[in-house]
Amino acid sequence: MNQRFTKIFRFLLILFISASSAQAQSSFIPLNDDYYHLIDRLEIKRGKLTEGFHSAVKPFERKTVVALTDSILKEGNVQLTDRDWETIDYLREDSWEWAGNMAATDSGQYNRLARLGWFKSPPTGQKRKFWEHAADLYSVHNKDFDLHFNFVTTNFLGKDNNTNKALWFTGRGVELRGMISDKLGFYTFVADNQGMFPKYVMDFPVQYTFPGEGLAKTSASKGTIDFLTARGYITFKPIKQINVKFGHDHNVFGSGYRSLILSDNSSPYLFLRLDTQLGRFKYTNLWTSMINNDETAWTSGLRGKKFAAVHHLSVNLTDKINVGVFEAEVFNRDAVGGGYDLNYLNPIIFYRYVESYIGSEDNALLGFDFRWLVGKKGSIYSQFVLDEFLTKYLFNGSKSWTNKYSFQLGGKYVDAFGIPNLDLQAEFNLVRPFTYAHKDGGRNYAHYGQSLAHPLGANFKEFVGIVRYKPTSRLSLYGTLMLANKGNDPQNMNYGGDILKSYELRSDIPGHEQGLGHKIGQGIMTKTVFTDLRLSYSLAHNLFLDGRFLIRNLKSDDPALTQKSNVFSIAVRYNMAYRQQTF
Repeated sequence: MNQRFTKIFRFLLILFISASSAQAQSSFIPLNDDYYHLIDRLEIKRGKLTEGFHSAVKPFERKTVVALTDSILKEGNVQLTDRDWETIDYLREDSWEWAGNMAATDSGQYNRLARLGWFKSPPTGQKRKFWEHAADLYSVHNKDFDLHFNFVTTNFLGKDNNTNKALWFTGRGVELRGMISDKLGFYTFVADNQGMFPKYVMDFPVQYTFPGEGLAKTSASKGTIDFLTARGYITFKPIKQINVKFGHDHNVFGSGYRSLILSDNSSPYLFLRLDTQLGRFKYTNLWTSMINNDETAWTSGLRGKKFAAVHHLSVNLTDKINVGVFEAEVFNRDAVGGGYDLNYLNPIIFYRYVESYIGSEDNALLGFDFRWLVGKKGSIYSQFVLDEFLTKYLFNGSKSWTNKYSFQLGGKYVDAFGIPNLDLQAEFNLVRPFTYAHKDGGRNYAHYGQSLAHPLGANFKEFVGIVRYKPTSRLSLYGTLMLANKGNDPQNMNYGGDILKSYELRSDIPGHEQGLGHKIGQGIMTKTVFTDLRLSYSLAHNLFLDGRFLIRNLKSDDPALTQKSNVFSIAVRYNMAYRQQTF
């Protein structure tokens, strides 16, 4: 115990010594699909990739998003709608500490409010006011200290045809971010949550967890769920080109609605991340400590540990085309005393070599991503992940179980068909059976029993279509359609859809040689049609009134899996992202 404490102390000491000579540092914008689409739309309309961040590597630093708006305003040739001007105002006001003396443009609603006397700094000698800025309940900003404090909450009431009880949810907490001497950035978010969600969410198959969260407690008598949300990190730049981030949060690689490389589908996890940006190149190292939710790996009530090491290299080939290459290694060392394998700490080595070098059978994944900005009107993006293959089976049509890969192709079209502020998105995803799975829970591509990539796991094809329309300054309309065909497992069988199961216990396909004949949708075919319609009205900065109508129709060859859900809800949300729950 003393040795472990000493190691932790030394590590933290190194972090803070490095931070003492760090460059100007920014916190990051929390992951939020609605928010990040606003940034994506501006980048598309600008017609060239942003210098400060790479859109496939999320989250983004606040100062780089403000720098994007600076570039758009400086260039002056981007065709912006009134809603785009308001978006620029919104983004700048939300990260006003980086916007200098011009947090909003002359045309923006927040600037108009400022002229009416709202959000102005107090006169000299007077006490600081709450809501001095629209984005913060309370803030302090000077050369030595920057602090932004907010309370956060989501509250909804609704109805699901699958239960006689009303749906309800209440989440409340605090969000705190800032900088110390412009060198050390920090962020923390904590919220306590209770409620009753639609039946398809409450039926989430992983015990003790809630989708996207960690430990959750359920009440069988009341049918409710209780869970705590917590995220936090510190960040600094030891030199201008390198950003260091250490904490407990999500990381995402990808430009789509889904990510087949690394998404925010699972619970947050402990990580150390290094981002190195040199001109057109951005190289990300990510080392994580995660939870093996297999109860056989628990010791004295403590959940088993697993680890991941990830490399991602993103390159802007031109001002419009970005490509990225990715590799990840998921491993555990419970059998030999536990702990992080130091061989995987090398930031510039090929992990497949390390795996062979140490004689391990860890889970290695390779992949690439791609994004192309098309004519200031849209973008095309793609991902491909290769989990495992045997060359002799990959192209001969035998459908070997070892052909474990996933593929994504998608696109966005802004101001579609000449209609201002109407944005369309279409995305196709497929994941072969047994992809992301491994022989044991310590090496599958999951954390706390939830996929690190797609919420459907594996053995599926999916189409997602999204419509976003903002007709007025305050009203936004969203429509999401998901069509998915997935193969589920009969009892005591494994056809490759559940990534938590060992691939060594796979079921063979009748009429085929052992290990061959595996195709997407095998097992119990389940077809899902998911339609989510939402109206969101902005009452104030980051304060929203949401109305939602959801239809989820799940048809299966197994009548026990068939379910139709009609869900209506109305919510008030402040400084919290909308929970998509599209699965």
